[in-house]
Amino acid sequence: MNLELSPILIRLQNMLQGLITAIPNLLIGLLVFALFVFLGNVVRQAVQGLATRAGQPHGIAMVFGRIASWAVLAFGALVALTIIIPTLTAASLFGALGISGVAIGFAFKDIFQNLLAGLLILVTRPFQLGDQIVSGDHEGTVEDIQMRATMLRTYDNRLVVIPNSELYTNRVVVNTALDKRRLSVMVGIGYGDDIALAKELILHEVSRLDVVLSDPAPQVLVRELGDFSVNLEVRFWIDPPIRREAVEAQDQVLETIKRTLPSHGFDLPFPTQQLLFHDQTEDGDGDRSRQQEGWPAAKSAARGQAKGEA
Repeated sequence: MNLELSPILIRLQNMLQGLITAIPNLLIGLLVFALFVFLGNVVRQAVQGLATRAGQPHGIAMVFGRIASWAVLAFGALVALTIIIPTLTAASLFGALGISGVAIGFAFKDIFQNLLAGLLILVTRPFQLGDQIVSGDHEGTVEDIQMRATMLRTYDNRLVVIPNSELYTNRVVVNTALDKRRLSVMVGIGYGDDIALAKELILHEVSRLDVVLSDPAPQVLVRELGDFSVNLEVRFWIDPPIRREAVEAQDQVLETIKRTLPSHGFDLPFPTQQLLFHDQTEDGDGDRSRQQEGWPAAKSAARGQAKGEA
């Protein structure tokens, strides 16, 4: 059996000749792409400089510079492809990119959404690095704001990765956005205690604490007539409004109140319940003039009943 190898050799020869012919285009394309790489670095530095002079933070300036550099590199890659592959026209290239772009968009919708949300967070700056925020069930300090997610360090030293789209579309409480923060604690006094004197004592002692600001001044308000106590709300302000200061300030205020009120004769009542029984077999059961619900009949009514029977 004779094998005809000439077609294979001819095919290999044509492929090698085509490769040799394409070497100049390949070199020119690589040179053009290298030029665009250099141009991308120049554009990145220029955009960073403009953003910095415009008053943007360093992190945002870097993001803007990277986006501009990526745009230049993407355009340079397209130009280099058209040089390396002459049969690839701009119309066919953009057509293919359009079809593939739709498919990629559907496949990476969440990623692109997080990228856009991260860019908007960096631009609008609802919170910054070092701020203490509350997002859903998570609370902590912002460690890093990346393009895809934000890193949150909780107070018990755990790292939470929150997608930027979640932070941008949902409610976020920024505890350290302002320079002051108001805190409050509740304390109950007995119904027989002097409310005005309790307010005066609490304000006098709380105002002496170093962690409590004098402006705005502390307040004590009656908030509720509870089941077993008159509940007072003690409001005070701290600065800085960080979590550690808030916990320590509440600790000192509660300790001061606990030491001050009992030493001046005030009662800090415990939860108590009173159980009242009455005998439903009594003759006066249900007669409100002779017996109140839960209480025995009055003595006068009982005596009157006895005389009538006699």
